[in-house]
Amino acid sequence: MRLLHTSITVKNMDDSIGFYTKVMGMKLRARREIKENDAEIAFLDVDGTNHEIELTWWRKKTDYADGDQLDHMAFEVEDLNRAIEKMRAMKVEVAKEPYSLGSSRIAFIKDPNGIWLELIEKKSAG
Repeated sequence: MRLLHTSITVKNMDDSIGFYTKVMGMKLRARREIKENDAEIAFLDVDGTNHEIELTWWRKKTDYADGDQLDHMAFEVEDLNRAIEKMRAMKVEVAKEPYSLGSSRIAFIKDPNGIWLELIEKKSAG
């Protein structure tokens, strides 16, 4: 078994695509209507992996609670401080400031839907 994609329920498709392409550096691969479900989906490629993110917008969904759509996803970054500074300049909410955890430094940001995204900087060996 292998993981194919991670699906996130979003409040606004355009805002979410903008966030994941501009802030997170992903590439929009496809966007289409799912008439049977009165929904729209978009697939984003995660650079350097075979993993993709599926954004799902349910037209009739109105009951959103921040974070209920997904617990979190984790992304590795080379320089955590630089990544946080860049995202802060883009008005991204930092949910948890950088801190050390085992052999890594981590921080959490929020996407436009309130979903937490973990940023991990692994310590170099030596």
